[in-house]
Amino acid sequence: MKKLILSDNEWKEKLTKEQYRILRKRGTEKPFSGEYHDCHDQGTYVCVACAQPLFTSEYKFDSGTGWPSFWMPISPHAIEIQEDRSLFKRRTEVLCSRCGSHLGHAFADGPPPTNMRYCMNSIALKLLSITAGMVHPPTH
Repeated sequence: MKKLILSDNEWKEKLTKEQYRILRKRGTEKPFSGEYHDCHDQGTYVCVACAQPLFTSEYKFDSGTGWPSFWMPISPHAIEIQEDRSLFKRRTEVLCSRCGSHLGHAFADGPPPTNMRYCMNSIALKLLSITAGMVHPPTH
């Protein structure tokens, strides 16, 4: 896979101000505020910054946290994991493996079979929903 590497100024031009804050500055959207936290459309969630497939609706579940949550990525190569020691605690940060954008965090309190909860920011994702065999953006 070819990495997408852009300068800080190029990211600022490509992303909205809020996308930049979350994806490039490792921010977090407020719980229950994102477009996908309660979305039940079928399809593939891709990185909003580079369109790499990240998660599928088949692996999505309601974690009750207010962020879209998945029990595993679409492929182990779709994401990268790194330690996050911000906010005075140790967490596991989830990044897009293609462009390095911050997506959210992973926790070991999810459902079987992985027992993982990949808790993502809606603003970092774009859902390509599948209806009648066609791929299109969601209609909500």
